[in-house]
Amino acid sequence: MKPLVHAFFDEATNTLTYVVREPQGSACAIIDSVLDFDYASGRTDTRSADAVIAFVQAEQLDLQWILETHVHADHLSAAPYIQERLGGKIGIGQQITVVQDTFGKVFNEGTRFQRDGSQFDQLFSQGDSLMIGQMRVDVMHTPGHTPACLTYVVGDAAFVGDTLFMPDFGTARCDFPGGSSATLFDSVQKILALPDATRIFVGHDYKAPGRDEFAWETTVGAQKALNIHIGAGKSKADFITMRNARDATLAMPRLIIPSLQVNMRAGQMPEAEDNGQVYLKVPVNGL
Repeated sequence: MKPLVHAFFDEATNTLTYVVREPQGSACAIIDSVLDFDYASGRTDTRSADAVIAFVQAEQLDLQWILETHVHADHLSAAPYIQERLGGKIGIGQQITVVQDTFGKVFNEGTRFQRDGSQFDQLFSQGDSLMIGQMRVDVMHTPGHTPACLTYVVGDAAFVGDTLFMPDFGTARCDFPGGSSATLFDSVQKILALPDATRIFVGHDYKAPGRDEFAWETTVGAQKALNIHIGAGKSKADFITMRNARDATLAMPRLIIPSLQVNMRAGQMPEAEDNGQVYLKVPVNGL
């Protein structure tokens, strides 16, 4: 099965949203949607999501799933906004409960914030599968960047989220709470065990030095041979040393504070306070 894949690139957050559809048929899924957010004003906007919705409607597609590869730290999910307009079920990895427990404490969410993943319609574990029309999707648990990271394998295509980037940019950071460079190495090996011709669709692109254009599609074979962090048979020990040293130099993502609070709620904002206003917290020296 060779699914049709249409990519939407959000330059503000360097995020890829994918519409994955049957080669014959109308069923589709949306992977890693984006809700636009201006941190300075606290205002949301739906331009990015509206472009995806317009494509689905123009192509007369039947949206069955709105999938998240993980709880993103660099953009807000538009999953509930899309679901309200197009339907579909929202899914994420079962280990979302670990992420909710960790960041429920960071943001002092109290007992009203459920930490059981119930904000999502479906939680997936390693070896689970789902259907997009007649297309089978196999779920791989690929933690390391976060505990809940998943890779969705749809025929000859694998949607890896932030686990791998384009070969000239490398791999995901592992310094967020619950991250692990050793675990990420093992997860990447699972992805690289797929057939060499498997198409890999990455969650972000930042144009590596020397590359003029954004890119988001590569292959397992190219990753194995060329990935600057993990290709050409790099050892686990060398990868851990490199990854930990690199992570120590990285700043926090610009939207990590609002993103975590919203995305651990399946894209919903926190409950409004007694004045009817929704607030996002900033834990001072908390991350």
